[in-house]
Amino acid sequence: MDPASTPLAEPEPRLRVGPLLRWADDTRATVWVETDRPGTVSVLDAEAETWSVHGHHFAVVVVEGLAPDSETAYDVRLDGRVVWPLPGDRRPAPVIRTTGPRTQEAFSLSFGSCRALAPYDERGFHGHGADALVALAEGVLAGRTSLPDLLVLLGDQVYADEPDAEMVERLRQRPGVAPDVADEINSFDEYTWLYEKTWSHPSLRWLLSTVPSAMILDDHDLRDDWNTSEAWRRHMTAKPWWRDRVVGAFGSYWVYQHLGNLSPDELAASPVLRAIREAPTEAEREQVLDAMAWRSDEDPGAHRWSHVRQMGGTRLVMIDSRCSRSLSSGRRGMVDDNEWQWLQQHLTGDVDHLLVGTSLPWLLTPSVHELEGWNEATAGGAWGKAFSRLAEKIRWAVDLEHWAAFRSSFDSLTQALGDVASGRRGKAPASVLVLSGDVHLSYAARARIAGASADASPVWQLVMSPFRNPLSRSIRAANRVLMTPPARAAVTWLARRAGVPAPGARWGLDHGPWFDNGVSTLTVRGRDVRLRTELAELAAGDVQVLRTVLDESLTAPGR
Repeated sequence: MDPASTPLAEPEPRLRVGPLLRWADDTRATVWVETDRPGTVSVLDAEAETWSVHGHHFAVVVVEGLAPDSETAYDVRLDGRVVWPLPGDRRPAPVIRTTGPRTQEAFSLSFGSCRALAPYDERGFHGHGADALVALAEGVLAGRTSLPDLLVLLGDQVYADEPDAEMVERLRQRPGVAPDVADEINSFDEYTWLYEKTWSHPSLRWLLSTVPSAMILDDHDLRDDWNTSEAWRRHMTAKPWWRDRVVGAFGSYWVYQHLGNLSPDELAASPVLRAIREAPTEAEREQVLDAMAWRSDEDPGAHRWSHVRQMGGTRLVMIDSRCSRSLSSGRRGMVDDNEWQWLQQHLTGDVDHLLVGTSLPWLLTPSVHELEGWNEATAGGAWGKAFSRLAEKIRWAVDLEHWAAFRSSFDSLTQALGDVASGRRGKAPASVLVLSGDVHLSYAARARIAGASADASPVWQLVMSPFRNPLSRSIRAANRVLMTPPARAAVTWLARRAGVPAPGARWGLDHGPWFDNGVSTLTVRGRDVRLRTELAELAAGDVQVLRTVLDESLTAPGR
């Protein structure tokens, strides 16, 4: 036979991204994958057909019939051929760990946010430091730390507006891109490049295949300062590239992050997923996805990104504090009325612990809280129309966009948390913990809420940020200055002069701040919960490790 006429062997199938073990309860689990071709994906005895959009192939496999409190090793097969684990990989096979009676007694979750891409070499370590999530994974693999039961990723899982140099070089090959976004992600396909690279580190990939994860979006998933104000939206939505960016951002977020937040029952009930699966052509599937994505930005009430997860006696409520905002003059809200009504149903007691995940901290450092209140008031006209324009520029320049900058929402959330802690919304839990990221410094602050009962449960704001994206030295210095008593007195005076009332809670930083990359872990044992904060650093041979800086009970009597 002429060698030139010999057919080429078909390349072996592979996973482009994943597997990600996203959701698990007593007997069921979901495993998410992106494959390099269409086909049937198998995990244990469960199967799912891939569906394709924009030239990419995805599946969510629902595994059922597992035993409670079990640990089951699995592999992933595409059309019967094993595509994970990879041949020669010395890491353990991924496992599915179900919940059960053990989870009622004890479980742990690790949380944080803000993980930018950077190489794992001298240049990358110098600019971005050690990667806390990789250090966590490699610590588990080396037996230095325990495997958490859940990962809570609180936003900025990807940086669409700040990709690394290698990604920028690839993006610059595109023709006809607007100059102001030439170095940014602008379409669904480009977002797939970003997710693939962000989740590709072998140790992190193993961690995500073995530990369920809950995720929520933040601004860099789309663009810095996203939905800061009504003026920001007017400015950005007029850009000719905005629609493509929005469609790519929401469509990819729905596929890569949001689907895994849903339980098997919620997946079965999802009208978007059902429409995509039932669409006969890829073009029609793309129409469904793109329409959902665009509608999500145009109408915050069109799609809910907030979600709830129950782990034994602990409830985790993940709040979308970015997309569902109300920005109309006089009706600014971190969430709109529809979203707030949904949250009211879940911000209740009758659990051992209530955890509230919001990418943006509810409690900032006290000085910055007052500064954001002053800025919102003056941007709204408290010091006249001329100053309001300057205040708006300040808001954009220094990211004054947290709960404190949406004062009506801050007050509502403060009241709700105080009511839960006081037993006015069901039996009081042992703790109320708000988990946040975004601000690129980490701390723990206990709140004393006005009107809470004398025996109210402890309420804590716990911030862990970044996983890997530290602040510059100059911004760290500015933060430290703002924490001094004179600075706090000055900004408090400004806020009161602008008509901003004192907040309905008192707090300081009980622990921290820490500015280095890190990860925090909560360990729940019955009615006790313990916080461990670890910072990432390099050991000999550029091994990425975690160093404990805090290990303390948040519920111990007498605190």
